[in-house]
Amino acid sequence: MKVPRHWRETPQRYRMEAGKCSKCGSIQFPGRVICPDCGATEMETVKLSGKGELASYTVIRVAPTGFTDLAPYAVGVVQLEEGMRVMGQVVDCDPDNLKIGDRLTTQFRRINEEGKTGMILYGFKFVPDLGL
Repeated sequence: MKVPRHWRETPQRYRMEAGKCSKCGSIQFPGRVICPDCGATEMETVKLSGKGELASYTVIRVAPTGFTDLAPYAVGVVQLEEGMRVMGQVVDCDPDNLKIGDRLTTQFRRINEEGKTGMILYGFKFVPDLGL
């Protein structure tokens, strides 16, 4: 990932910020310039709770280059409390014990590293919501 793209995506990756339409109230993640529901251009920034339910998932057993040390790992689609669906890695649990409807929450984690002297990329991953 190039540095400019990384900086553009910082609000979504680091703070789970979304765009909320001032006209119709629709929330989009990541935020948009124009509301896809009503076409308005007045958007405000909102922070998402990061909590939701597992809507779908898959377990990756043969991982691509750069992720082989993580296999097997789960990637899931989570229906957030705010209404949108977000995809991300599900960690801190046995991927074979996951089930649709599990409560998850986001945590800020290291995603990848570009070589030994490259940029370290951070973002959110989903973990079981233990109600703590």
